Amino acid sequence: MAAVNRNQIRNFGIISHIDAGKTTVSERILFYTGEIHKMGEVHDGMAVMDWMEQEQERGITITASATCCKWRDFTFNLIDTPGHIDFTIEVERSLRALDGAVAIFSAVEGVQPQSESVWRQADRYQVPRICLINKMDRIGADHRAVLISMIEKLQIKPVLLQLPIGSEDEFCGIIDLLNEKAVRFHEEDLGQTVIDSEIPTEMRKEVQQARERIIEVAADYDDSILDDFLEGNPIAGERLLPALRQGVTECRISPVLLGSALRNKGIQPLLDAICELLPSPLDIPPEQATRIDTRDNQSLETDSKGPLCALAFKVLADEGRKLTYLRLYSGSLKPGDSVYNSRTLGEEKVARLFRMHSHKRERINQAVAGDIVTATGLKNVLTGDTISFAEMPLQLAGLEYPEPVVSLAVEAKTLDDRDKLPAALEKLQWEDPTFLVKEDPETGQTLLTGMGELHLEVVVQRLRSDFGVDTQTGRPQVVYRETLTRESEQHERFEREIDGKLHAGEVTLRMTPLARRSGLQIEIPEDVFTAWPEEQADHLHDKIEAACQAGPAAGYPLTDLKLTLQSAPYDANRTTELGISAAINKAVSEALRQGKPTMLEPVMALELTAPTEYTGRVMGSLQQKRGQVEGITSHPGQDVIRATVPLLEMFGYMTELRSATKGQGSFSMEFSHFDQAPAEILQKFGLK
Repeated sequence: MAAVNRNQIRNFGIISHIDAGKTTVSERILFYTGEIHKMGEVHDGMAVMDWMEQEQERGITITASATCCKWRDFTFNLIDTPGHIDFTIEVERSLRALDGAVAIFSAVEGVQPQSESVWRQADRYQVPRICLINKMDRIGADHRAVLISMIEKLQIKPVLLQLPIGSEDEFCGIIDLLNEKAVRFHEEDLGQTVIDSEIPTEMRKEVQQARERIIEVAADYDDSILDDFLEGNPIAGERLLPALRQGVTECRISPVLLGSALRNKGIQPLLDAICELLPSPLDIPPEQATRIDTRDNQSLETDSKGPLCALAFKVLADEGRKLTYLRLYSGSLKPGDSVYNSRTLGEEKVARLFRMHSHKRERINQAVAGDIVTATGLKNVLTGDTISFAEMPLQLAGLEYPEPVVSLAVEAKTLDDRDKLPAALEKLQWEDPTFLVKEDPETGQTLLTGMGELHLEVVVQRLRSDFGVDTQTGRPQVVYRETLTRESEQHERFEREIDGKLHAGEVTLRMTPLARRSGLQIEIPEDVFTAWPEEQADHLHDKIEAACQAGPAAGYPLTDLKLTLQSAPYDANRTTELGISAAINKAVSEALRQGKPTMLEPVMALELTAPTEYTGRVMGSLQQKRGQVEGITSHPGQDVIRATVPLLEMFGYMTELRSATKGQGSFSMEFSHFDQAPAEILQKFGLK
């Protein structure tokens, strides 16, 4: 692909709740931009962006797929992300690397739980967003209700840029409020022909009022618009766009468009809005990095002649080889370049560079600042690593990983499978930081830990289909946390001669229980830090954190605790790294035993949809599962129930729900917090 103007690049993702229509929208974008010549449908397992066998079988997106296409004079780097909570890491790392996003909401269901989750993820990385209210053709579609739920649940300022022509199954087009015209889409050629016409007379007053609201928003960013508005002068749509774009780039407003992707309506105006309203790589604030050798902060402009700095935001095991997705923030990169990894502090050589089209590759000779590309040859790079040149080694802020809460015991079926299993699991861990593998010290079993039942089910299926490893699995198990119920304090001194060298260390620490959802807090007073050499003092926090990864009851990590290192005297002639580590480990272990440990179980936030006549039965079943109902929202013919339920009670719940609602109920859930485990769980671990 020829070099393009950085101003005309749009790096954006599609984000939403599961089943809001992300992949269907992505498929239409590829079709109307000419990247594909036949649209595949998710329900048929034929969508281009859902290329994995597991995605086609299940009709859901599992892995974020990147593609490249052109619209007008603009180049799009598009990432279609999953909506299921079990694969939220795919959304997290995509948003970390993108300049903008299109958030999709169902016109019937509005803002759903995962819609809120992905919106908060985008907030965390300050990603500018525009919105599409999809499924405007469905019965019960109400864009005004969706706008209200966006304001209430997301606390945002939506700016409606379109009005619908027709409602529900009579939805046939939109009113473009900026350019004051009606837009319809020819059905015989799958919506490729866009027909502009006059605004229907009966809608003119509504259009005028809606357009004035847009002008009021734009006036906040352009005083000349405000002057003309107050004087009653006409204001053309092209004058409003730069002002709105500024509001979007600053993450202060979220323009809203309408459409029905499945019926091929509203996608071309969305493509125009992506060009006009989402930022280019040149519009976003400079990326901030730390120079490793000097610890100085480095502000990185999007400049191909600047120092190389790229984020490895995704790693894929592709036919046994590692394929690394890179977002370049500065500099340029060519095949054959030796690059520096800020995590391993080592150099590797880039073999080849590609631009991705879903799972297909287009080989390129150079990548420059603002590009999203993939590279081969980077054997030791993992998700979140920073790539730079050794002469200016740089480190970018990494990613936040959610808590894995479900584990599964797995064993190979045959001797041949047993030999292949470790390598296959290692490659799957390359790809997914929320997938963990460890060995149970008591049983010797291999334990897989992930975000949920579906996550681990897909892992096991991929072991068989992608790596040819057949396995047997046990029942999914909950991943607990441990904490204390009372304060404890411990002083420990370690002193031992090992291989002719004296190793010593001494610590005093205090552990204090905290309120639920507080996490693990480690406090080291300044006077303790200053007593140690700088290069060793920095490791004290890491050693304490490592000692808190296994509690005394069952070896689960600690949480909701404050650990204060009250003293750690340093003697240059006696204190060693091994000695202080041993003293910390022993002190933590003894303090935990004295503090009366207890277990905490993961609690999930649940949103359940069921026909109104079955609501009572569903709520009764939730109460039997120790669930707490937090609210019910009624819609015509169905109720939406919000509740919190312990994860332990939710295994296999979909079958139970379908039985209780004659197949008409559905639910989604995500991790909420850890809370006190019941007496039977404490008894199981010998704590009662």
